[in-house]
Amino acid sequence: MDESKQRTLLITLTGRDRPGVTSRLFTTLAEFPITVVDVEQVVIRGRLVLGVLVAYSDGTDIGRVWSAAEALAADLDMEVEVSTGRDKSGPRRRGRLHVTVLGAPLRPAAMAGIAGRVAAGGANIDRIERLAHYPVTCIEMHVSGADPARLRAELAREAAEQQVDVAVQRGGLYRRAKRLIVMDVDSTLIQGEVIELLAEHAGCLDEVAKVTEAAMRGELDFEGSLRERVALLTGLDARAIDEVRTKIQLASGARTMVRTLKRLDYKFAIVSGGFTQVTDALVDDLGIDYSAANTLEIENGKLTGRVVGPVIDRAGKAAALERFAREAGVPVSQTVAIGDGANDLDMLQAAGLGIAYNAKPVVRRAADTAVNVPYLDTILFLLGIPRDEVEAADAADAALRPAGEPS
Repeated sequence: MDESKQRTLLITLTGRDRPGVTSRLFTTLAEFPITVVDVEQVVIRGRLVLGVLVAYSDGTDIGRVWSAAEALAADLDMEVEVSTGRDKSGPRRRGRLHVTVLGAPLRPAAMAGIAGRVAAGGANIDRIERLAHYPVTCIEMHVSGADPARLRAELAREAAEQQVDVAVQRGGLYRRAKRLIVMDVDSTLIQGEVIELLAEHAGCLDEVAKVTEAAMRGELDFEGSLRERVALLTGLDARAIDEVRTKIQLASGARTMVRTLKRLDYKFAIVSGGFTQVTDALVDDLGIDYSAANTLEIENGKLTGRVVGPVIDRAGKAAALERFAREAGVPVSQTVAIGDGANDLDMLQAAGLGIAYNAKPVVRRAADTAVNVPYLDTILFLLGIPRDEVEAADAADAALRPAGEPS
């Protein structure tokens, strides 16, 4: 078809969704000398909106196409809108981005603010879809024509004002190539801080908690703060570690997130400023592929107040991420890092996508995006995995699992 003479026709069907609508429309259009340029379809609460953009040359009897579309709509008891024009779009604009919005609740004012910032930057929203309606509402926009860094900064300000979370990521293969998740443990994968649970047994919780908070805010050197806190545990019976392990609670949605990503052939790693005496159990429980943590020294059944070997600190976490990537055969650009404290900053900045999870302000400012809801499985939505696909996979697994076998 001669592009200089190419004209377009946009046919939009709207009405009750049912099987076969798309097939019947294309079967009808197949009778004419036209080509398909673009297709968009969405279903909201059983109502279908189907748009097909076709191209035709001068001399095509477009009136017949129009009449056929109207006859089909009448037969389907749907509404149809048909408009003509010239194809001025050319190739699709490059630089497509995914803008993911998380809210609990998500209010119209937030969507208005986000959409307004996109428009003000001269970008266009090409498509909008819902990825989840619980435990948070997640809406994703496909945006073209935007500068990623500028849009991320603008939407970060709007997100703070509207009290929602917004992530901006490059689209296409770049996003789908993410294949290694590296995650902090204390206050991220699990609730609370292990060292504080141990300190409670040792009777020095207040002293340890103060040092922990200062370290998480980035006010203290992590290695020095860790050694100071561990020293307060000197003489604690090692059996206290066993008791602490029984009290560990995973973050809400943690099992769903790990199970889903493992099912999709992601590699999963944990890296912790905490202790192997606890993280090793998490590795076994969740089927985690790689891990790194500090090790408490124990002599004669008592904690000595020291750690064994090099400390896993801020730099150590970033080095662990790079090591895990090499072992998994994954470029660092295809990794995702998740953390909440200053000790995670280097790791978050090294990864292809750094996510601050219920993090301190200094971490939220430095990360690529932030999640501030207490549901770890919302990370799945940032990776483009919708809630209904997670549930469908869980249901399929449950149907195959022998009766009485735990999930």
